[in-house]
Amino acid sequence: MTRTTRAPRLLTAAGSAALALALAACGNDGDPRSDRDDEPTPTPTVTSTPTTPADGGEYALARSETREDSVYPQIGDPLVDALHYDLDLTWDPEKDELTGRQTLTFRATGDATAIPLDFNEQLAISELTVDGAEAGHQIDGTQLSIAHPITKDREYELAITYAGTPAPAPAPSTRSDFTQGVGWSITDEHETWTLQEPYGAFTWYAVNDQPADKAFYDFALTVPSPWSGVANGQLTDTTEKAGSTTTTWHLAEPASSYLVTVAFGDFQHTDLESSSGVPLQVWTDADGGALPGQTNYLPEAVDWVENVLGPYPFDSLGILVVDNDSGMETQTMITLGNTSYSLSAGTIVHEVAHHWYGDTVTPADWSDVWMNEGMAMYLQGMWEAEQEGIEVAEKMDQWASFETQLRAGAGPPATFDPKQFGDGNIYYGPALMWQELREKLGDDDFFKVLREWPASQENGTADRTEYWDWIEKTTGAELSQFFDAWLLGKETPAR
Repeated sequence: MTRTTRAPRLLTAAGSAALALALAACGNDGDPRSDRDDEPTPTPTVTSTPTTPADGGEYALARSETREDSVYPQIGDPLVDALHYDLDLTWDPEKDELTGRQTLTFRATGDATAIPLDFNEQLAISELTVDGAEAGHQIDGTQLSIAHPITKDREYELAITYAGTPAPAPAPSTRSDFTQGVGWSITDEHETWTLQEPYGAFTWYAVNDQPADKAFYDFALTVPSPWSGVANGQLTDTTEKAGSTTTTWHLAEPASSYLVTVAFGDFQHTDLESSSGVPLQVWTDADGGALPGQTNYLPEAVDWVENVLGPYPFDSLGILVVDNDSGMETQTMITLGNTSYSLSAGTIVHEVAHHWYGDTVTPADWSDVWMNEGMAMYLQGMWEAEQEGIEVAEKMDQWASFETQLRAGAGPPATFDPKQFGDGNIYYGPALMWQELREKLGDDDFFKVLREWPASQENGTADRTEYWDWIEKTTGAELSQFFDAWLLGKETPAR
């Protein structure tokens, strides 16, 4: 969800109602790829906990139980289980041209006569092979069909060479920070950045663009010097040759496609470290300050969230500052727009929290994006209450003053309007729910749930049924009606 996840910025109680009214009154441009204009989002009935087979293999951790998304079924295909993306990308800022050489290792989850992927028809494919043999292909809108039969449980290696000028795709959202669309964006200075929630990775590489399918990533990013490329994971090498700089990045644990980031620009970076020893970096424009906004708070943000949720679940963390208005919990390299709100300490805490809720454990279906946003929002509320010297219950009372209008405007958190992705209803209602659950269970059981869920689901995906069942089993409490009311109900439960 969260693509700029940061739902409406936090206001005083007096400003909250005005914000809610503004959100409810937003226009609805809709999603041109969806023919389900007025249908409610169906509740998913298939669970999707990923598997790690006993026989191992190089990419065993990336094996997933794929699924068709209930909210955006036209994006992604459960026939493909992506295991590893190797992306060799060159950006020419003079031509605004991207050249890509991509190798995708994937597992077929069924028998089929063609390989289905998501891709951008604005990028021309010059070469395509499957296991070294040339294969025909066809692109229709955002769907790439490769004429090569596949057999269930067999692994294949797809290699593609392509080039062109990527452009963002329309976003299924009415949020103001989604107006540029989703996927690959180019600035007036010909620098680039990517944000792709709930989809949009297909604007710059061939991908199974659905959250249930996690994969490993390696990047080689080339651009004229002194510019450089930044991506997820750890920077493993930097080389300069013939006036160009190539950076290579390795993401050591699997990620969903919406959690991937790539940017080309004139960057500087600063190394930091958390108290627990997590290596941290801040990448930002070379002409500005080294730590813009409150990015210097990153080590303290990690410390604070670790104190609540336990050890950070990955091997590194960074912030990448780009020229947009949004923020996104892109895995191990948070992408933040260059605005005072995106670069605030509260937003940084929110995005760091997502690495437990959203990144190491990811919703298998977009109807469950509340699993990410509700918890990150609640933790942000806890942090803000501490900063303000008030009880978290008082913070929740402030948010409750406008939550009803958000729910009315975009739907219940787990059955939201597909054309209003990322609205405030998936943030604030679930945050209030977590406070109610805390009061119901008591702090000991509540914080046990908060810590143990992401640790037990590390590098996996889950849907609401799995999540609810796990919480009930862990706490011994019967919570079905509680969750149904808060997440599926059209009206906000009484508090």
